[in-house]
Formats: sequence, structure tokens, C-alpha cells
Amino acid sequence: MAKKKESTTTETTNITQGTDLNTGQDTNKATSRQGRKTAASAVGDSQQETTGYPATTEGREKFKNTPVAEMGSPVTDSALGGEGAKASKRGRPKKTETEASPATGKKGGRTSISAASTDDSEIVVPVASNDIVQENIVIKTKATKKAARSTETSATPAAIGQADVTPENQTTVEQPQQEQTETDQGSDAAVQLASRFTDFDIYLFKEGKHFSLYEKLGSHRMEHRGRQGTYFAVWAPNAELVSVMGDFNGWSRESHRLYLRGDESGIWEGFVPDVSAGVMYKYHIKSRYNLYHAEKSDPFAFCREQPPHTASVVSDLQYDWKDQQWLDHRKSMSDKAQPYSVYELHLGSWRRKPEEDNRSLTYRELAEELPAYVKQMGFTHVELMPIMFHPFAGSWGYQVTGYFAPASNFGSPQDLMHLIDALHQNDIGVILDWVPSHFPSDEHGLAYFDGTHLFEHADPRKGYHPDWNSYIFNYGRNEVRSFLISNALFWLDKYHADGLRVDAVASMLYLDYSRKEGEWIPNEHGGRENLEAISLLKDFNQAVREKFPDVKTIAEESTAWPGVTAPVEHGGLGFDMKWMMGWMHDTLDYFSKDPIYRRYHQGEITFSMMYAFSEKFMLPLSHDEIVHGKGSLLKKMPGDEWQRFANLRTLYSYMYAHPGGKLLFMGAEIGQSSEWNHDGSVEWHLLQYGYHHGIQEVLRELNAIYKQEPALYAHSFSPEGFEWLDYNDAHNSVISFLRKSDNPDETLLVACNFTPAMHEHYRLGVPQAGQWVQVFNSDDSRYGGSNQHNEGPISTVDEPFHGREQTITLKLPPLSVVYLKLQR
Repeated sequence: MAKKKESTTTETTNITQGTDLNTGQDTNKATSRQGRKTAASAVGDSQQETTGYPATTEGREKFKNTPVAEMGSPVTDSALGGEGAKASKRGRPKKTETEASPATGKKGGRTSISAASTDDSEIVVPVASNDIVQENIVIKTKATKKAARSTETSATPAAIGQADVTPENQTTVEQPQQEQTETDQGSDAAVQLASRFTDFDIYLFKEGKHFSLYEKLGSHRMEHRGRQGTYFAVWAPNAELVSVMGDFNGWSRESHRLYLRGDESGIWEGFVPDVSAGVMYKYHIKSRYNLYHAEKSDPFAFCREQPPHTASVVSDLQYDWKDQQWLDHRKSMSDKAQPYSVYELHLGSWRRKPEEDNRSLTYRELAEELPAYVKQMGFTHVELMPIMFHPFAGSWGYQVTGYFAPASNFGSPQDLMHLIDALHQNDIGVILDWVPSHFPSDEHGLAYFDGTHLFEHADPRKGYHPDWNSYIFNYGRNEVRSFLISNALFWLDKYHADGLRVDAVASMLYLDYSRKEGEWIPNEHGGRENLEAISLLKDFNQAVREKFPDVKTIAEESTAWPGVTAPVEHGGLGFDMKWMMGWMHDTLDYFSKDPIYRRYHQGEITFSMMYAFSEKFMLPLSHDEIVHGKGSLLKKMPGDEWQRFANLRTLYSYMYAHPGGKLLFMGAEIGQSSEWNHDGSVEWHLLQYGYHHGIQEVLRELNAIYKQEPALYAHSFSPEGFEWLDYNDAHNSVISFLRKSDNPDETLLVACNFTPAMHEHYRLGVPQAGQWVQVFNSDDSRYGGSNQHNEGPISTVDEPFHGREQTITLKLPPLSVVYLKLQR
């Protein structure tokens, strides 16, 4: 993770200037897309007042005849939509911009502004400093002599929370039994009172325990008062006004204002008739602070328009799944030992269409090719680098702005479901990368959402990530915890994902991660552990275990943090597996050395067994190791061409024999020559050359043996499955060991020769008398090897060796790994 996000710095946005650096567009305008109207021209006389009503009967009676002021743009000199209104820069104001002129009066629709005499007064409000933390400034303001409706009157009564709603487009919402205002006099209102929330929903949300928020917040097609339309709900507790703007209203910032709930949840909601699936929209949010207002994508949108555009799209998630047989099998195997051979890939660069401007494949096209290839290669799972919406391709998906929407440049949500369904129907599991560690600062996204640090921690020492130029979630805020855990469960629920690999866990666990002294805040006990993030990860894993007990969670955790895969009830974080980063670095360092020097580094190749069972490990040879000048795995191997390919075959064969799950990044299975390029494709043309084809063949064979031999996976995470024969032969750079299941007849003997020297008569002590048969040899000529084999069974001899009573003498080919099995 440390380097893969360096390329994402161009994705950040200067919110003060109001420019989206991903698109190069001026985001101060209501829209720059062809065919959309600007807010200034779209409001006009169609503007309607929909800001709710007071909670008491007496207040409602007085309120009926109260004139209402049009909302003016906080950074223009006239009311938005008024004559002469000009587009101006949006975003956090400079301190000199806070003395804005009050909105001038204008008639429009049913509303008007009364002239008012004023007295000077001062108020103190927080203002953003350096886009990170807040400080207080004094703003000159005017106190009106006439009564004017305050922002508090926009709050709908708590009774809105009583509406009983069920999802999926067949809902009729019961209107709260109370008097309507002028702005909501029936089915003709621009935005009607409606809610999907119950009091219990709000309680769970505030407690950080609502893990299905995607059923409530966001946009949802439904029926209300006999009309079809869309319900909108967004969390913006520090907003003064929230409105929906989109295709359906000419991108007007004012005409469709949502209602603020009266239960202090900070949720704005409402039903807009006749808004159908496929309509694009955003929220226009005017903050209570700093004269800030912005157009925000919906954090809970199920679909986004294609980059570089960033609007949300009204969408449902209806899909006719055909993977029930897979799900039943997954459930039946959840408590059983099973092989995990994972093919990691980046969807945009796995395979491209050179004849069509080198475009990426769509989800549907991938569904035609990927399952067949992965099944042919024998991998049990694919792991998809983040497919959540990210506007900048160079972030590889690790700078997410749409946590509930798949990347739209490959197709629709249903298209992604079709791809996962196709993989399941070919008995291939799907693991998704999930990024709760940070998010980018693009103005349309989560950053500074309602004019305050809502999703991110306000203090930059906890809320800003120096390595990736992005924001860190406020893990101590309950509503943010509900957002994150709901998001994780969403992909398991709606997309049938079989696992989540959590990115950059180490950066979450440590308050001083990648920070110098004085740049971080100790926890309440004076330590460096991020207690709030630890609590979130535990809650996340417990929620997954309760809702989806047959799904696996995997941590990318690069330190020696104890108990990452220990159960939460035993004090652990609760993950099912952890990437074995130490093994990856030590092994690649060892293999990069010329074989003549490997005798002096025997400890690097054997050290992993000192801690192999301290966690439940997965061995990763991931994308992180073949980018930013590191070169491909093949390029890391020393020697001439034959030796480089032999080294690579030896690396893979040793990895599959080592305890733990396996993960290999795309392209490595064909011995790709160059490092990964996200704008290109796997170098499939290399398969016409024998050595590259041999690498593919050896991987196919290793996957088959891995699944066929229980000794290789029955005890992947416990010492019962491993026994050293000899780890001290540094002179020859040879190691040998046993892999075991519960059945002694299934034991495999593994011998690894890490030099080009041939050993015609290599002796090993073995635990059982009988005849041992070679079941795999990475030196086979089919793979590009020298074809030095152990022909026929090898009989044991009654001679003690290596502390055992029996001995065999075998042929150990150069730069190779052989597997032997006792013949019965």
C-alpha cells in the first residue's frame, strides 16, 4: 500500500477553489455537461418552497401566513435565480469572503422577501483553516426587526420517523397524521413528506449499530400517495438547506428542497414524484457555517455516471441470481479446511481491446472470458482490486468516492452482478478489496460534506493521511461507523461477495503510522494504538460473522500486530486471514540474490516458519511488488534466461508447499516480462514463447495438486500440518519438509533446491518405511525444465538420518522443487 497510492495525488481537490482536478472542470457551476441548465437559469418562477413546518400546532398556525425568503447563493450578491445573479466560486470561503451581502428581495412563485431594517451584531462561527481543521472567526451580521423563519423551522417533526416503509419499489408511505403546509398540499408538491426510517432505525444509526443503512439512505424508487417516484435521504447534520438537483429539474439548486427530520439525526429526506430509474442527480448542500455550499454526489448512491463525470444515478439492484448452488456449497464448507488459491486482478487492465482504442473489457465481456480462464488455471478465487466508484483510474480503485456504487466505466450494477454470478456458476469465489482506511478530497465526495469535517476526523493529526494525500475516517463517530460497516455488508448482501480483503489495516491501527514525532496524538492511555479504529475493525468482523458466517475477511496488515486473526471474544481483531507480508519480502529478497550467495542467507528462506502459525496467513505475491520500478517477478530473478524462468518456477512451487493460502497477481502466471501498467494489458502475446507457456503450465499443475492433496491445506494454519526434515543444509541451499493431513497416508515430502547445482544422490531421513513416488517436479520439460526426474518408486533404507529411522536417496534437479508421496 505504501507506494500504490502515490500516483493518486492528482485526484485531490482544492475545495476552496472549487475545482475537480480529476476532470479539470470548474465545479463551482451547477453543471458543465451539455444539455444541463445552470442553477441560475433553472430556478426562476418554478422554484417552490419546501422547507417543512414547526412541530407544534400553534406554531403551524402562525407559520402559515409567514412570508418566506428565497435562499440566496452564499457567495453571490443576489438571490440565486434573481436578475443579474452570477456564478461564483464555491467552496470554503476565504476569511474576507465571510462578509457577504444579504440576499435582495425578489418575487417568484409564491414566495417573497420583505424589506427589513437591521441592527448590527456579531456571531462566532467555525471556519476551515488549510482545508483541515476549524477555528473561530467573528462575522458581522444583521438582526432583522421582523420575524423571519429560521433554519430551525425546516425541521420536520419527529413523527416523520414513524412512517412505515418497506423497500423495493412497491411501497406506499403512510403520511404522518398532521396538518400540511402550503408547500406540501398533496401530490402536486415538488417534494413530499415521506420516510423510510423508524425510531429504531434512528436509534441504531446514532449508536453506530445500523448496518443496513443502504436500505434507508440514498435514493430509492417507491410509490407514495398513489404516485411512482423516488425517495431521497442524506445525512448532513450541519446543513442549513439540502436540495436535490438533477435531470428532472434542470439541475436547479432550489426547486426541490428536502425536509430535515426533527429527531436530531441530521437526516434530510423527501419523496419526489415521477423521478424514475436512470435519472442523474446530486445534492446541493448549503452549510450553516462559513457560507459554504457545494454539489455533492450521494454517498449511498447505487450507481454513478461514467468518469470524469460524478453525478449519482437513481438505480435499483434487482437481479435474477443463478448462484444458489454455489452459495449452498459455500455454506456447507464454511467450517471445513479448504484450499485458497487466489488470482488477484485489476479489471481495467486484465485484458483490453486493442482494435477498439485499447479499451478495457466491460463487466459483461469479462463474464464471457474471465471465469473460463480462471477455472482452466485452477484458481479457487479471484480477488478484484477495488471496483467501487473512483473517478481517477490511476488510483487503481484505492481512492473511492462512491462506496456503494461499482465502477461505472465497466457497466451497470447488474452487469457486475452478472460477472460475479458467472464466476460462482464456475465454482470460483469472489473476494473484493475494501478501503475503509481513507478517502480522497474531491469536492463531490465525502470530504467536508456539509461544510464541516463530517466523515473525516477534524484534527489533521488523526484525519489526514500524509502518504496518500487523503482523509481518514472519524472512526469514533457513531454515524460514520454505521456508514462503513453498512458498506462492507452491502457488498456481501447485494453482490454476493465471498470475502473482503481490507486494505491498509496497519495505517488504521497506529496513530503514528507514517508520521514523525509531534505529528500524531496519543490515545487516552498515552499509547500509539488507534483505539477507535481497533473497535471499528472488531465490530466489522463481528457483524460479518453474524450476518454472513460463511464469508471470509482478510487483512492487509504489514506489522507484527498481535491477534489479527484471533477471535474478537479472545481479544483479537477477528479476521479470517492475514497477508503474510514478512514472508513476501524475505522470500523475494532471497530469490533476487545470485544462487552462489544464497548459502549465506539460508535464514531468510526458513525464518517464516518461526511465526507461520502465529496468525492464519495468506502468502501474497501481489500487485504491490511489481510496480513503481520494482520490475516484474521474472525480472527479479537472477541468472540467464533459463535460470530466471527456473527460479520463478521454484518460487511458485515453494510457495504452494508452504503453509497458508496463496495469492498471485495477474500476469505473474505467464512470467510477464515488464511490471504492471494499469493503462495496458497483461502481455498475453508472450504465451507463444515456450518458457512463458511453461510458467502457465506449472501454475495450472500446482493449483491442481493443491486442491487434490489434503496435506497441502488441511492444516494450513496450525503446526500439525508441517514438519521440518532439514533446514540446515545452507551449503547446498536446500530445504526439505513434510506437509501433513490427519491421514498419514496423505503426507507429502517437499525438497527445494535453490541453486543450479544438480544433486544425483541426495539423502533425506523420512518418517515411514516404504516406497516414495514423485508426484510433482518443477524441472519437468513441459514447464521448460531440464527434465531430471526420479523415475519409479524410491524405496526406503533402514539407516537413521535426520533423526529418523528410515532414509531415501533421491535425485534433486537444479533450481527445482519436487513433491514425493508414500505409495500404498
